[in-house]
Parts: sequence; structure tokens; C-alpha cells
Amino acid sequence: MFHQILLQIFQKLNNERSISAAYHVLRGKRSGQTIQDIGLFQLHNYFGLLPKLPRATFDEAVSLFSQNSWLIMQESGHYSMKKLGLQRAEQTPDFLFDGWHYRGNEHIFFARLSLIVQSLSYQSAGIRSFSPISRDTNIQSWVRTFLLEHNYQDGHLQQQLLEECESVLSELSLSEANKQLVLHRLSGYGLPGWTWQQLASERKEAVLDCQLAFIELLHVFLNEVHQTTDYPLLGKIAEELRVKALLTDSAQQTAHLYEQGYSLEQIMQIRKLKQSTIEDHLVELAMYEPNFSIGPYVSYKEAEKVWQASKQYQTKKLKTLHEVVEGMSYFQLKLVLAKGEV
Repeated sequence: MFHQILLQIFQKLNNERSISAAYHVLRGKRSGQTIQDIGLFQLHNYFGLLPKLPRATFDEAVSLFSQNSWLIMQESGHYSMKKLGLQRAEQTPDFLFDGWHYRGNEHIFFARLSLIVQSLSYQSAGIRSFSPISRDTNIQSWVRTFLLEHNYQDGHLQQQLLEECESVLSELSLSEANKQLVLHRLSGYGLPGWTWQQLASERKEAVLDCQLAFIELLHVFLNEVHQTTDYPLLGKIAEELRVKALLTDSAQQTAHLYEQGYSLEQIMQIRKLKQSTIEDHLVELAMYEPNFSIGPYVSYKEAEKVWQASKQYQTKKLKTLHEVVEGMSYFQLKLVLAKGEV
């Protein structure tokens, strides 16, 4: 699965960015460039899937792709996909990740769920003391409050939570083998959860692929829970884990000032940041805020020229567009590409 995901990302970024851009997407780098790449190349699903991905693991995959003649590396760090690589990318399945909206918070959800299940299991067995599956004090505190609020000792909570989990899993358009991942990872009295190594061995795949399948499952599971009020318990466990703000924290501060009527120059002075940084924030606004107008910076005629050039030269490279569209700054070009075709 890891190699298939990489192929899809490389295909979308083909010839437009360095090989490291894909790495930054998977790690969830919160830089202006990566955030812009996410929007320009429609990479939202993959954002932040593997925040701890070792560079060596990534480089090994790139080396393999090169050996297989799927891509050609350049000394500059850029790459281009070869015909065989593009064919392989086209053959990969459509994954159901939602990295942009969860950004690792799916693991908080499962940590809460795991500890709740473990606690209820031991409570049903009449055992009050056990070693918690999660050592995170924030998770422990949250679960303790949840259990008390839902009167866990009367025995109804366990059955209701089981019914909700079964109902959600039955709705998911995933293989039964992948749905089983959530069950195998849960622990209870006398039933320890499977390790990643055990699961990978059972599924005959790499540990990283197994973990990615689990992340995809959690994303689909959480989106199902968030789409309806039919799962009150799971909805509570998933509370505030879906990221609503589409901008980086710094860009949000700039957006707040911009909405108050401050000019770009005034925002620079107030925030004591470089012009290029504030411009990147406005590009984020153009990309993710539907009501943001680029009109004060770019005319309709100029925007049309940019998109015509982008189509003609089959590129979104700023350097190329800057050379062929006269009189446009890099900031204006970024705004047009970020806002989308006129």
C-alpha cells in the first residue's frame, strides 16, 4: 500500500516538484509550500498520513522505483515519471484516506476507544485494577470522565457501544479483512490486542502497509460517525478530532487581520513578518476560503492569461509561468493558481 500511495502522489506532482515534496506531504509538513502543494495538486487525502516516516524508508522506495524504471531522478532532486510508472500509478486502487481532516487525530480516537473497551471488559469481569492500554494521561483522564458520565457500572454502556461499532463497520465500503483490523487491535480481559508484527505476518504484508490500512479504516470509520447522529457514543469519542480549520495557525492570524480590513503592508507591521510570509498566508486564504477574492491583487484578464498559459504549457510551475506571462509577480501567479480556474 505504501508504494501504491507514493506512486499516486508522484503521479500528481509529476515534473512539477522535487522528490522531497511527496515526503513533506506524507509527513504533514506545515510549511506554506507544502500547504499550497496540497491544494494545487489535490493531495488532501495523503496529508500527514505518516508524520514519523523515516527519510531512509522513503528513499528506499524511490530507489526501487528508479530501479524498476518507474521514474527518472535528476541531480537537482526533481524527477519525472516514465511510461511504466504512470501505468502502474493508473492501476493502483482508489484509497479512502482523509489525512487533511484528521492529521493524526485518528490515533487519539482509537486510543480513547481502546481504553474504554479495556475498562468495560475488566469491569464486566469484576476486576477493578489493571494496567491501562494507554499511558497517555490525557487519554486516561478523558476516558475516566466519559465512563462516569455514561454510568458504566450499570452494564448498558458495553452493549450500546458494541452495537454502534458493529453498525458502523457494516456500513463501510472496505474489505472484511481490513474491518477486522480494529477488532484485532483492541484489548480486553484475557484478550491482548495483536501487535503490528503479528498482524503483518497474518496478512502477509509489510508492517507499514498494515498500519496504513488501519489508518484508512479509521478515517472511513470516523467520517461515517461524523455524517450522522445515529452513533451518540462513538460521536462523543470522536468529538473535536476532525480538523475544521483549513489554514495553518499563523495563516489564521493573518486571515483574522485581513478580514478586519488591514492591508498587506499593515499586517506585515503588526505581525512583524516578511512580506513573502504574509503573501503565502493570503495564498492559503485564496485556496481554502471560498469567499476570498483575489480581485484586489489580480484582474480577471490577468488570471485568464495565467490559466491559458498553464494549459498551453501543461504546467503549474511558477518559474515557467513567470517567464511566459509578462508583468505578473510570483505572488499574483500563486493567487491565481490557488483560487482555481476562472
